Amino acid sequence: MTTESELERFERPPRSLWNRILAEPDRAPEYIALAAAERFGPQAEEWVRVAGPGNSPKRLARIAYRKHVRLARLEGGLLGLGGVFTVAPDLVALLWIQSRMTFYIAAAYGYDPRHPMRPAELLALQGIYETPAEARRALDGAGKRLAVAVAERAIVGRGTEKLHRRLAKYLLRRVAHHYGGKLIPLIGGPLGAIQNAGATKDLGKLALAYYGGKS
Repeated sequence: MTTESELERFERPPRSLWNRILAEPDRAPEYIALAAAERFGPQAEEWVRVAGPGNSPKRLARIAYRKHVRLARLEGGLLGLGGVFTVAPDLVALLWIQSRMTFYIAAAYGYDPRHPMRPAELLALQGIYETPAEARRALDGAGKRLAVAVAERAIVGRGTEKLHRRLAKYLLRRVAHHYGGKLIPLIGGPLGAIQNAGATKDLGKLALAYYGGKS
């Protein structure tokens, strides 16, 4: 029971992450990966500790995969309803869900979800970087720039709207390939649900093969 129900409880991305992303929209994937590692690494570790006894690594990983696809489908019900300038929060939420899924799958197969290579592997699985090593170098750079970026760019007033639009356009370009080029504004809830679930399935299968094949 704990194995299934634990994965149903999901929180949306924190405001602190939004501030970082809005400060540097082009670093959104790196910031999401870093924040997800900090938030979900300990959660994934605890979930495996509690739910692991009596379950094989493969079964645990499949549970995590299935539950996160469902969460992505629910999130997708909101995707695109407000057009290109309001879709950004839902796209970030989708990447947040996919990040959580990846850390849980890694943990299910016995990999330390707190290890600094987990967010790097996430970025490589997403196709943002060719290798985890390349992604890790980018994350190290993002970490150094993070405090400066947040301190120098206040997210207030009319600047918020401008940055929000930049972020929306950037994320749309980044994830469009997962949807076969069909990600457009005002697609409606049902299609958004299908596309979100499909994109999450694609990443989940890559994660299952990556961590399952190495274990």
